[in-house]
Amino acid sequence: MLLFALLLSLPAKSDTLKLTSLHWPPYSGKKLVDQGALIAITRAALNAMGHELTVDFYPWSRAVRLAGRDDSMYLGYLPEYSYPTEAFIFSESLGVSPLGLVERQIHPIRWAKFIDLNEYTLGVVRDYVNTAALDIMIKQGTQPVEVVSSDEHNIKKVATGRVDGAVIDVHVLRYILARDDLKPLADKLQINPKLLEEKQLYVAFKNSPDGHKWRDIVNLGLAKIDAKSILDKYMTSVATTNK
Repeated sequence: MLLFALLLSLPAKSDTLKLTSLHWPPYSGKKLVDQGALIAITRAALNAMGHELTVDFYPWSRAVRLAGRDDSMYLGYLPEYSYPTEAFIFSESLGVSPLGLVERQIHPIRWAKFIDLNEYTLGVVRDYVNTAALDIMIKQGTQPVEVVSSDEHNIKKVATGRVDGAVIDVHVLRYILARDDLKPLADKLQINPKLLEEKQLYVAFKNSPDGHKWRDIVNLGLAKIDAKSILDKYMTSVATTNK
């Protein structure tokens, strides 16, 4: 019994989890400090369990597709909002994404209910999940939208009045507007005071035995770290130092 207890106390063999992600600063990005806030949190959770993390970066649609293939070396991708799917299972939350509307200061969007947004043309990023209510209206054709390839493109379209507003994460907007080349737009734009939603962000794991195993490992690691503190410190630092 003593030997069994000693064996249980020994750390498990270090393994490496392989995930995909996209360039979505400040949450994720190959060239970011610690590869982004959410990857820093996931890596800290795995390190707390004695394991390692490697992340490869792709355009969003490809990152999801590669993570879901049966013959892929990847067991999941991040970051992701939770959504109904049989292909993936989700970790505990890595942090909160405050989702809002960027708008021109001289032309604010006035809305109380989602249906009020139908009076405006909004920019959305291709393949991104917005909110359930907004995505239903887009699918039904009642919500005018223009689809673009990136948040940066949306910001520029709002600034020039080509759309009335755009769906964007608040931290992403602050990061982009802190760049030297886009700082002039900061005085023209603002986040609408009414958020669309505060969405939880997760690691999406392949719905397979290995995916379940690694999901459980990450969840145990998240319980051992202060993910909110890591996220808050990261967002504070990038908002003031981004170039």
